[in-house]
Amino acid sequence: MAGITRYDPFNLSRVDPFSDIDDLFKGFFVRPMALEGQPQMQIKMDVKEADGAYTVHADIPGVKKEDIHVTIEGNQVSISAEVKKEKEEKQGEKVLRSERYYGKVARSFTLAQDVDEAKAQAKYADGVLELTLPKKAVSSAKKLAIQ
Repeated sequence: MAGITRYDPFNLSRVDPFSDIDDLFKGFFVRPMALEGQPQMQIKMDVKEADGAYTVHADIPGVKKEDIHVTIEGNQVSISAEVKKEKEEKQGEKVLRSERYYGKVARSFTLAQDVDEAKAQAKYADGVLELTLPKKAVSSAKKLAIQ
């Protein structure tokens, strides 16, 4: 009988006038990207840390490597790509349907340690961007002589 509670008609904690407010806006803020012919593309990635470097695998399918841009500023890494998707359906000489999408996707993240930009490497094959980001050597503290 642990689930039995005493009914109190004057208890206001049971009444929540805003309990259904989330249902009011459900589906109201739908992204227009869900239309047919437009990709719902976002960059998905794995970030791994080793002793001397970070390794990032980012899924960017259907993009040419010339359209991918990676910038490194300290410990912040930004990946952006320009997506160009074209699809055309023909019957004979007449074009019945043509779908084209041009857009840009981007993703930024911050690492725990600064990255050595000079030694960083990027490879792109089979829709996967692989970044090797070596960690910057931590400078040792310098003791200043007081004059």
